Amino acid sequence: MNTPLACPLWLYKLLPFLRWWPMVDRSTLRADGIAGITGALIVLPQGVAFATIAGLPPEYGLYAAMIPAIIAAMFGSSWHLVSGPTTAISIALFASVSPFAVPGTQDFIGLALTLTLLTGVFQLLLGLARMGSLVNFISHTVVIGFTAGAALLIAASQMRNFFGIDIPRGTPFFEILKLFVLNLHHINPYVAGVAGLTLVTGIACKKLLPKLPYMIVAMIVGSLAALAIKLHFGGVEVTGIKTVGALPAQLPPISHPNFSLEAIQHMVFPALVVTMLALTEAVSIGRSIAVKSEQRIDGNQEFIGQGLSNIFGSFFSGYAASGSFNRSGVNYASGARTPLAAVFASISLVLVLLLVAPLAAYLPNAAMAGILFLVAWGLIDFHHISSISKASRAETVVLAVTLIGTLIDLEKGIFFGILLSLMFYLYRTSRPQVQAVVPDPEPDSYHYIDAADHPECPQIKMIRVNGSIFFGAVDHIQQSLQEIDAQEPNQKHVVLVASGVNFIDIAGAEMLTQEARRREKIGGGLYFYRVKDSVCSTLRKGPYIADIGHENIFPPKARPIEAIYPRLDSEICRTCQAQIFPQCKIALPNGQARVENMSRLA
Repeated sequence: MNTPLACPLWLYKLLPFLRWWPMVDRSTLRADGIAGITGALIVLPQGVAFATIAGLPPEYGLYAAMIPAIIAAMFGSSWHLVSGPTTAISIALFASVSPFAVPGTQDFIGLALTLTLLTGVFQLLLGLARMGSLVNFISHTVVIGFTAGAALLIAASQMRNFFGIDIPRGTPFFEILKLFVLNLHHINPYVAGVAGLTLVTGIACKKLLPKLPYMIVAMIVGSLAALAIKLHFGGVEVTGIKTVGALPAQLPPISHPNFSLEAIQHMVFPALVVTMLALTEAVSIGRSIAVKSEQRIDGNQEFIGQGLSNIFGSFFSGYAASGSFNRSGVNYASGARTPLAAVFASISLVLVLLLVAPLAAYLPNAAMAGILFLVAWGLIDFHHISSISKASRAETVVLAVTLIGTLIDLEKGIFFGILLSLMFYLYRTSRPQVQAVVPDPEPDSYHYIDAADHPECPQIKMIRVNGSIFFGAVDHIQQSLQEIDAQEPNQKHVVLVASGVNFIDIAGAEMLTQEARRREKIGGGLYFYRVKDSVCSTLRKGPYIADIGHENIFPPKARPIEAIYPRLDSEICRTCQAQIFPQCKIALPNGQARVENMSRLA
């Protein structure tokens, strides 16, 4: 392992690859090289398919997997995320550009590159503006559900290649299942045999020979099996085993977007839509793989990396790219150690196109489908899905909505999951725990304990609020304070133990001052114990602390009862049997000594 580079922080931000570069050694280079070669083979059929979906010439899907992948790897934060063309972005690009140009034409290509450039600029600006914290609102449960849903989509998209069934590209998930059942009798045994052999070989090699690159081994076995079947039974007309097909043997040509004012006007809004979709995909995929690799993802840096990748890509014939589930999953599963794996994948793809394009054309689609089935299975986190279903009903609902939503609509599924998880979060934070407490009976203790199974003072209600007092929680806390009057009318004095309150806003401060004035009118008071400095700072900025009363705010290790006890009704105290405070056993609030206690002491 190389010695870590001693660089200033600003240089790490400018050149983020300096953070992981010291990790590179002979073993990582070997692992990254193998993962890169595997990734290059995986992207061959995908790139062609995605470009076709986007309405672009097939080679543009391959170009989008070259330069953009290198830039995103070098300037992003994830060690395993691989950028390139994706299904969702391809569909969004086609829908955005096709109203203004005929798919496949030079005008269409120019507008697609303009959209790509604008998308990159928006992504870069969001990263520089430190808006990466937006991804913190994507909960772990949403990521798990989105990953599982995307894995099922990957498998479903490959069923046509795995079983040799004629299912149109772009068919929705549930429609694919329906067509599969209806066409069970049309399964091609030759195609299914090659795909199944590839899948079984990959599983067996991974378990029995873990040191070997099991995906490459599986591809070779599947390719040889397809060749043997064709030689024995006949060509593609008989067996139906199709291959990737001829590929262009050239580097990505220099390109330029359409910079006309009309083109920019047409593409600005679609670029904003693609920007959010691409960033959500990239960061979600990066985080889902980071769950397995135990790496921390920097959202701001990922925004910057994705932005630069699309800006550079638009000048090298690459259309809008994002994090690819297929390529990223294969990259991690293949044992990639650093982002150099994505660089090697791009270089390997170039070499394949330049040197062995004719051989790559013989790669069976069925073998690729078998590999992608294996990848899809590995992306489903059964352990965490089981844990979530047992631990929380709300999180289980979020997981189910995200997973099913992703299967119905990839772009909207994760947004529905995020929205639902935020709704549950807001519901929980709007109902902070309001717990009745009493002083710890230990004489030297300043703590308060749960009032359950302990007597309470008939005139003082002590509560602990565990949560922030903000506009969303005001109604719940105010209702809890007013319920005290209904349950115990004599408990006119309320002590709020505020050690669990981290934040208060203007609405919360207004509510507390209103409650303090109300309790003062009925002969009681509202008191605060162990208020944090941040909360006190908010109260001091307005007239709130004056309305509450400086004397009613008690610091840590104070004893509020010493100040509150003289304000109590002596007649109620005279007949009280609880006597939970030391003062109760000595004298009444008016100073009169307790005769029964004095005689007992005598």
